[in-house]
Formats: sequence, C-alpha cells, structure tokens
Amino acid sequence: MRRSFATAWVAAAMLTASFATAQAQDRVRVGVLECRGGASIGFIVGSVTNLGCVLRADGMPEDRYVATIRKVGVDLGITEQSALAWVVYAPVAHIGPGDLSGNYAGAQGSASLGVGVGGNVLIGGSANSIALQPLSVQGQVGVNVAAGLESLELRPGR
Repeated sequence: MRRSFATAWVAAAMLTASFATAQAQDRVRVGVLECRGGASIGFIVGSVTNLGCVLRADGMPEDRYVATIRKVGVDLGITEQSALAWVVYAPVAHIGPGDLSGNYAGAQGSASLGVGVGGNVLIGGSANSIALQPLSVQGQVGVNVAAGLESLELRPGR
C-alpha cells in the first residue's frame, strides 16, 4: 500500500512538472519571484506558511506580494525560515503591478534536518496563465518532511 501511494505521488509530481514545462514553453520569461518567510509548523495533514515576496523584472520597479502557502498531505516538523525563488512565465513580456495576484497549485516535496531543500512547480494566476518554475530548490532551516499538494495565494503587498 505504501509503495503504491509513493509511486502514485511520484507519477503525479512528474506529470505536474512536465505539464508546467509545456505551459512555460508557450509563455515569455517575465522575471524572478523571490519569497522569504519565518517559522512554519507542519501538522500531519498539512501546514500554512506566510511569506513576503518580490517580483524582480528587467525595466520594471520591484513588485511586492504577500504569499500564503498551504500544503495538504504529509507535513511533519518545524521550519524556522524559508526562502523560495521561481522564474515567472506569462503570456506577455511585461506585466503590471499586482498582475501575479491569484491562486497557484502544484505538487510539492521537501525535507530538512538543519538545512534542507525542496522544490515545487506551480500554475495559476489570472485564467491559469502564469507558470512559476523553481529557479533553484527552496532552502529551509529546521526539521521537516513534507509531500503532497501545495497551493500558493499571492496578494499585492507593500
């Protein structure tokens, strides 16, 4: 039973990643979304983490967002800090302030004992037109193991 669950989860993650890659190929690279946040406590069925984010794009002022990440699935432990970065792909080369606002979803997996890593590919925004692909793996400090589905809500920040 455990083996079939793990196989199904890996297949879903690979399918999500290949879908996101195909989606990104139809889009233009807009910039990089960098997010940082504080402590998060993982419960058996999931967790909620709040982050401050900045979209950095050539020729545009920094665009700030507040992010809420919700994980559903196995999530055990305490994370002291998190740093994530995604390459942002959109249907057009230039987007306006607040245009990344919306809901994103995808598969997620991470592990840490001290300093750890994780990765996630997310699709969403206005009419699911934005693809967020990991620039590099997420960094986190703490003791945590997580696997499941992840949602990201971006709201305009200050």
